[in-house]
Amino acid sequence: MSRALFAVVLAFPLIALANPHYRPDVEVNVPPEVFSSGGQSAQPCTQCCVYQDKNYSEGAVIKAEGILLQCLRDDKTLSTNPLVWRRVKP
Repeated sequence: MSRALFAVVLAFPLIALANPHYRPDVEVNVPPEVFSSGGQSAQPCTQCCVYQDKNYSEGAVIKAEGILLQCLRDDKTLSTNPLVWRRVKP
């Protein structure tokens, strides 16, 4: 009895694989917005400075309203080197 049961248990996966109706086709509809930005701006960057929706890397210098700003590491924060804008002294 136990040998017959063991044989059936071993044969069941083979029977299931042979039957195409056992596993129906699965269709997943994904909207195109998932693969494109959809007109939205880029995600916030933690390793860069942001000015007017543009990302700047460490060391970048820009002029904003007549003031020179440089993208530098924030010395006051213990983290994975967050960057902030610092005023460049003339």
